[in-house]
Order: sequence, then C-alpha cells, then structure tokens
Amino acid sequence: MALDQVTKALVVRYLPLHEGVNVVPGLVDFTHVRNTGAAFGLLNAADFPYKPVAITVVAVLALLAIAAYASQFATGSWWARIGVTLVVSGALGNLVDRARQGYVVDFVDVYWRGWHFWAFNVADAAITLGAIALALDILLSGRRHASAAV
Repeated sequence: MALDQVTKALVVRYLPLHEGVNVVPGLVDFTHVRNTGAAFGLLNAADFPYKPVAITVVAVLALLAIAAYASQFATGSWWARIGVTLVVSGALGNLVDRARQGYVVDFVDVYWRGWHFWAFNVADAAITLGAIALALDILLSGRRHASAAV
C-alpha cells in the first residue's frame, strides 16, 4: 500500500494530467490519468449522482468480503496469505484515493501495436497478483487434498 501511494504521489507531482513519458518504446508509457470508475475504468464514462460515494461503498463491501474469505482458510496456506495480503493492500491503496479524491490515479500504460490495455497502478498490479496467488492456492490445495486421500 505504501509503494502504491508513493508512486501515485510521484506521478501527480512530476507528470501533468494526461501527459506521458515513454518507458519501454512500443510497450509501456507512464501516463497520468484519473479513474473515476471501478476496476479497468468500468463506469469511468458514467456520470450519476454520488458516484464517488457509491464506488467507495462497493470497495468497502469488497474488502469486507475479502476479510470474511480470509478468515476461512488455513493459516498454513502460504499462497492464500500472500494473495489476500496483496489484494487487501491494493484495495486499500485505491480506496484511500477514492475516499480522499473521488478518483484513483492510474499511470502504467501498456500497449502493443493496435492493442491497448487499461491504465493501471501499483495497487491494481497487487490485486491482480494477489488474485493469481489465490487461484494457485485453490489449485494446489486440491492437489494436497487429493494426495492426502490416497
């Protein structure tokens, strides 16, 4: 969460809104954008009353659901602990932005030829990596249970 907040602060301070800096030619730029929507810019173009409040409430509910899930798995599950830590850290990083500003600062702009991914930030990367770790935990726990039954 700290790394996320520091990188966003650096982007806001040194990169004007909608300006970009090429990092890896033909692949990655740092471009300062504001995401007023949900993940992957979902609802970014939508405009409705209390949108920042609604999206913040949904984020808080998602964090509560993650906490409930985390309380259900075994403490010995390394992948699950790493996954939940990354997901919660990332969600909190973006939640701080939403609650404080009404939007999330995104800046990692990945593209290749005609394909363009949504801009994201360190928190989004942590959430994605955490989800992958949780999926690995589910796959590996199935193997552990299958081998224990044999």
